[in-house]
Amino acid sequence: MSRPTVKIDLIEAGKTGYVKLAQVMQALPDENQAFNFEVTEKMTEAHWQRDQNLRDVLIHLYEWHQLLLNWVNANQNGETQPFLPAPYNWKTYGQMNQAFWKKHQTTSRDDAKKRLNTSHSEVMALAETFSNDALFSKRYFPWTGSSSLGAYFVSATSSHYDWAMKKLRKQIKANR
Repeated sequence: MSRPTVKIDLIEAGKTGYVKLAQVMQALPDENQAFNFEVTEKMTEAHWQRDQNLRDVLIHLYEWHQLLLNWVNANQNGETQPFLPAPYNWKTYGQMNQAFWKKHQTTSRDDAKKRLNTSHSEVMALAETFSNDALFSKRYFPWTGSSSLGAYFVSATSSHYDWAMKKLRKQIKANR
């Protein structure tokens, strides 16, 4: 499916992506197993080294849901704030992801699953409250800058779910 540009596609992609992610998780031979795939020189993104197991991936998704939920709620309540919390920006968000990882090293896999399930539902419910124009008209809200609100929802849901599935499939393949 191409990147959603209308509300109905955003909702469908988020729901479908989440179901597919659950299916890929079920295909893992052992949800507690540390990742054992080979990281190659082509895998330059920091997450290949950072995330060591299913919990790490699920917590990453959960924390990005929280970013979206907190950002939208704050701005809708008149508290102007950027998407990324201080002191992070788009050049340093990798450090933020690392901080999320560190924060959750004692979080259980089951708790991570519960948190993600809840946050996914909250994000999808929040998306439903906006009109198509509010989601996909650029600069509809002054706090989205030159992007549309929908672009942030897509990034936090279907695009991030695709990222997670790619990583989990690599683990499944490594176990064959």
